[in-house]
Amino acid sequence: MSAHTTEKLVYMANQIARNMTHDPDPVAMIADHIHAFWSPRMKADVFAVLDGPQGAALDPVARAALDRLAAHAG
Repeated sequence: MSAHTTEKLVYMANQIARNMTHDPDPVAMIADHIHAFWSPRMKADVFAVLDGPQGAALDPVARAALDRLAAHAG
């Protein structure tokens, strides 16, 4: 996985978070969206950087959704 790829995934997760802020449960909506529309490889790549510097760039709501997905993934 390249740094560019993971930067793009973090950017995409943050975009989704911005678009879901109106929802009563944005964490669940973001998690559902990523689960449904991201490939297993995309999810694995972003999970791999959650605790690193790139993970720090995640919106807190996007981070919570990804943490939820990662916990269920394994």
